[in-house]
Amino acid sequence: MRRALIVILSILFITGCAVFASNSLNQKYGVEKTVNREADTSKEDAEFYNDKVRPILDNRCVSCHACYDAPCQLKLTGSEGINRGGSKALVYDGTRLLAAEPTRLYIDAHTPEEWRKKGFYPALNERGQSPVANLDGSLLYRAIALREKQGSFNKPVLSEDYDFSLSRNQQCPSIEEYASFEQKYPKWGMPYGLPALSSAEFNVLTQWLAKGGKMPKEKPLSANMQKLVALWEVRLNEKNPNDLKGRLVSRYIYEHLFLYSLYLGEGNDQRFRLVRSKTPPGQPIDRIATRRPYDSPGVKRVYYRLWQDPEVVVQKNHIPFQLDESVYKRWYSYFYAADYKVTKDPGYDPEVASNPFRTFQQIPTNARYRFLLDHAQNTIMSFIKGPVCRGQVAVNVINEDFWVYFVNPSVEYNEKTARFLETQVQHLDLPASSSSNALPLSSWVRFSEQQKAYLSAKANLIKKEVDKKHPLDVSLIWDGDGHNENAALTIFRHFDNASVVKGLVGQKPKTSWVIDYPLLERIHYLLVAGFDVYGNVGHQLDTRLYMDFLRMEGELNFLLLLPKADREKVRQYWYRDANQSIKDYIFSDFIKVDVQTQVHYKTKNYQSELYDLLYKHLAKVLDHSRDLDQSRLTHKEISTLKHLETLKGGGLRYLPDTAIVLVTQGGEPKEVISIIHNKAHSNISSLFDEAAARLPNEDSVTLVKGVLGDYPNALIEVDENQLKAFSDDVANMATEEDYSDLMGRFGVRRTNPRFWTVSDGIARLNKEARPRASGILDYNRLENR
Repeated sequence: MRRALIVILSILFITGCAVFASNSLNQKYGVEKTVNREADTSKEDAEFYNDKVRPILDNRCVSCHACYDAPCQLKLTGSEGINRGGSKALVYDGTRLLAAEPTRLYIDAHTPEEWRKKGFYPALNERGQSPVANLDGSLLYRAIALREKQGSFNKPVLSEDYDFSLSRNQQCPSIEEYASFEQKYPKWGMPYGLPALSSAEFNVLTQWLAKGGKMPKEKPLSANMQKLVALWEVRLNEKNPNDLKGRLVSRYIYEHLFLYSLYLGEGNDQRFRLVRSKTPPGQPIDRIATRRPYDSPGVKRVYYRLWQDPEVVVQKNHIPFQLDESVYKRWYSYFYAADYKVTKDPGYDPEVASNPFRTFQQIPTNARYRFLLDHAQNTIMSFIKGPVCRGQVAVNVINEDFWVYFVNPSVEYNEKTARFLETQVQHLDLPASSSSNALPLSSWVRFSEQQKAYLSAKANLIKKEVDKKHPLDVSLIWDGDGHNENAALTIFRHFDNASVVKGLVGQKPKTSWVIDYPLLERIHYLLVAGFDVYGNVGHQLDTRLYMDFLRMEGELNFLLLLPKADREKVRQYWYRDANQSIKDYIFSDFIKVDVQTQVHYKTKNYQSELYDLLYKHLAKVLDHSRDLDQSRLTHKEISTLKHLETLKGGGLRYLPDTAIVLVTQGGEPKEVISIIHNKAHSNISSLFDEAAARLPNEDSVTLVKGVLGDYPNALIEVDENQLKAFSDDVANMATEEDYSDLMGRFGVRRTNPRFWTVSDGIARLNKEARPRASGILDYNRLENR
C-alpha cells in the first residue's frame, strides 16, 4: 500500500499537483458532502492514527495550529478541530466595530455540517473517497506537499516574503482556491517557515490522508474514572432544588474554574473541563453556549458537569488543577460549613452578573478570598493564559517583570471587607456590564471616577483599622499559612505575551503588587470571566484601560509598606515621563493613604530592604524549582550563566524576549534553561507608543531552569563545554550583527536542519520536569533574524 501511495505521490508531483477549480473538482470527484470519519474506523485505523499520525500532528503542526490564534482558525489539537476545518474570519481583530459571532470549538457548533453553515471550509477531502481524491482534495496534504516540494532552506535567514508578524495578513484558501495559492505563494507550504517533515513523517500523513483521514472516537472512561466524575458532579449539583446555598457556591466555583484543566486525583492523566449543562448528572451533557460564563443560561436550572477534554495539551492555555479530597475538604470548610444563609438567587441580569460583589454578596468574603488564594497562581494565570492575553497592546499594561504578594486574609480589617464592599459595590462595576459592543472609551471617565471613589473610601478604612493591633508591616502579607507556595508569584511580560510562576524569581524588580480580595476578584472578572475575545474594539479598549486602574491599585498597596514620605518619590520613578493626565490620576489626593508604615527600616534603601524582609517572611513557602541551582548543571556552569544576570543595558537590547537553551552533553539533551529579556521602560502608561518609553540601557536578563514562556522567540543549542563561550558572547554583544553571529554559532533558527531534533529534546525535558504543567509550545512568535 505504501509503495502504491509513493507512486501516486510521484504522479502528483510530475503533473504539478493538477489544478482544479471548484467545478473541476466536482466533476472529477463529485460534490462536497461532509464525511463521518469516525463511523467506520477499524481497529487498525485507530491504532495507526493514535500511534503514528497523532504524534506527528502534535509535535509538528499543533505548535502553530492551536487555541484562538490558530492561523485560519484551523485547530489541529484534536479530531473535532480537524473535522471543523478553517475559516477566513479572524478571532483576534482589534478593529471590528461590532462584536463577532463566537466560533468556539465544542461550544458554538458540534458537527461539520453546522460549522460549514458558519463559514468553515474542510481541511480534508469531502468529495469522492478515493486515494487520489483524498490527497488532491485535502488542504492538509496539499500544504505539506507544497513544503516538501520546496525542499531545504538555502539561507539561514528567510527572505522578506515570509511574514511572521503577529498581525500578519493571513491567507486562508479553501481547497478550491489552493491551486492559485500555490502559484502565488510557492514557499508557503506547511510547516510554514520551518523545516519540512521528514520523509517518514510525510509518508505516514500521506498514507493516513489517502485512506480518508480516519480518526477514532474517544475511548470511554474507565469504571473508576466514571465513579470519580459522578462523585464530583453530585458535590457540585445538590439534589435539593431549593438548596440556594449549594447552587450559589457551585456557580462561584464554576465562574472561576471554567478555563482550568481538571485532573481527578494523582496519577490520572485524563483532563476535564467544568461546564454548564442543561442536563443533570447521569445524562449526556448538553452544554450551555453563552459568551461569558455568567450570562443567562436560558434554562430554569443549571447543572455543573465534568466534560472530558479530548484535545492535546497546549502549554499556552493549559491551567492544570487537581480535584481531590484535600481540595474538597478546604472548599467544604470555606463554603458549606460556614454559618451563613443564602436567601435568594441573584439571577443573571448583566449589571449584577458582571459584578461578583453583587452576585456573590451572600457568600462570606473570607470564604471567597481563601478559595482564590488556595490556587492564586492559577487565578492570575487565567488572565495570562486566557484569550485576553494576546498581543502587545493587550499586555503592555504590565511591567516586564514584577513580584506579587497577597494581603493576609486573617487580618481583622479584611474581615470587615464584607460590610465595606456592601457600601462600595456601586463603585466596583466592570466594563463587561456594557456588553461586547461598547462605544470606544465611552466609559473610561465613569470608571475612573468610580475607582477614585473606591480608593478614597478604602484609604479611610485603612486609617481606621490599621493601628497597634494591626500594624502596617510585613504581617499584612499572607505567608501561605506556612505551606502554600502560591503566596509569592513572579510575572514576566514578553512583549506580546506573559508568564506567571511561583516564587520570587530573578533580581529585585522595579515594581511589585500587593493584591487584596477586591483587587484579585476584579482582575478575574475583568480579564477572564468578563472578557469576550469576539467583542468589538470598544469592549477591548475599555478592558485594557480599566486594567491600568487595577495595576496602579496593586502598586499602591505595595507602596503602603514604604515610609510615607518616600512613596511619591518611588511612584515618580515608576512613572517617569508619563502623560500628565496619568500623573494627575496616580498622584491624586483621593488615592493617597495618610498612614505611616510600621516596618522598621535599618537602611535608606527602603524598597530593596522591604524585598529582603518579605523574602524572609515568605521563606518557608518560596518555590525554588526555577532556580538554576536546581538544574543538572555544575556549580561552575551555573556561576558562568548567572554572571549574565549582573549585566545592564548594552547589547542585551538585541536579545529576543524569550530564548530556550537546550544544553547538551555529548550530543544528548542534558538540561533546558530559559533566558528572559527584561525590557526596561520609563513608564507603561502609553496604550500604543510603547517604543517611546523604552530605556534599553536599563535592560536586564533573568535565567531560569526549565521552559519559561509558552511562545519562545528563539531556540539555542549549547554543549556543556561551550557554556562559557556562549555566556561570553552574550555579555560582549554590542550590535545587531553580534547577535546574528551569536545565533550563527549557537542558534537553532527556523531554517536549521536540526530544528525539530532540538524542539523534540526541549519538549521531552519540559515534560519530564513538569509532567502536568507542560504542554506543546507555540512557535508562531519564533523570530527570523
